[in-house]
Amino acid sequence: METPRDTSAPPSGSQNPQAPTPHLAGSSPRRGRSSLSDAGSTGRRGDAIFKFASSGSGVLLLVIMAAIAAFLTVRAVSAISADHGNFLTTADWQTQADPITFGIAAIALGTVLSALIAMVIAVPVALGIALFISHYAPRRIAQGLGYVVDLLAAVPSIVFGLWGALFLVPHMIGVNAWLNQYFGWTFIFHQNEPGTQPRSLFTVGVVLAIMILPIITAVTREIFLQVPRAHEEAALALGATRWEMVRTAVIPFGRSGIISASMLGLGRALGETMAVATVLSPSYVINFHVLDPAGSTIAQTIASQFGESQGTGRDALIAAGLVLFVITLLVNGGARLIIARRKEYSGADA
Repeated sequence: METPRDTSAPPSGSQNPQAPTPHLAGSSPRRGRSSLSDAGSTGRRGDAIFKFASSGSGVLLLVIMAAIAAFLTVRAVSAISADHGNFLTTADWQTQADPITFGIAAIALGTVLSALIAMVIAVPVALGIALFISHYAPRRIAQGLGYVVDLLAAVPSIVFGLWGALFLVPHMIGVNAWLNQYFGWTFIFHQNEPGTQPRSLFTVGVVLAIMILPIITAVTREIFLQVPRAHEEAALALGATRWEMVRTAVIPFGRSGIISASMLGLGRALGETMAVATVLSPSYVINFHVLDPAGSTIAQTIASQFGESQGTGRDALIAAGLVLFVITLLVNGGARLIIARRKEYSGADA
């Protein structure tokens, strides 16, 4: 009787998986494991270095901001203690007189009014240009306009100031007369001295609007180009027109970016110095008539008087700088709150 074959035995020529594998002469059986260990340790070291560098950069930024705030606060307290007027409600700026009297009422008002005028003019125009470049213009025209916008964003502010003083101011006389004639009833556009040289807050606002227009346009254009193609095609497939697609898919997705771009432009408008100093004739009076040649800004006051000020006068300018610093922080903080509240409706997480 034939004995049955044991099928559990491995076939001839096969190797036992539990048998030790022979190594070549001069080779190390731990080389592969050590290389993996070295790679892992190198990666962990790189992660640690990157974490330290990024965390250190954030902490360094906070330290720098705190140091700036502390310096401005100390010098501002020294100046305000020597002020014979109310720092918040006094319009005069007489740091060379005896007694010293100064306040930020007029210059803070001029700063805010000129920046608001610039935003009202620049933001709608910037959105229109960005939408045209990203969704309406042919590719070649869009690329050319994009290059022009990027180049305009790099133009120095003194160039805009010279253009505004030499070209825009003479041509604003007719515009001011038209606004005074048809919108003088609004009190803001009422001109007390018609026909005067329009070196006013309104002219400054127009110059600032032209300055911040490329910045807002460039950032907003990049936001609109990031809109998912599926969102646009879905809106068009449902029968929406081009404008309805933009209104329902593009603008809601880029709302947070639009706010961020606007706040970036507002920050530059609030702190602009040379263009304002070139166009505006400073006068420290509280005047809500933006067409009259009156008013001043915080940045212009600091730039025009810092060189000749000494002691308490220079500290007073630093106190004005602290106010501008606080205004900028409040504006950016408000923008962050708006973005955080509108984030769930923007479509950015889709």
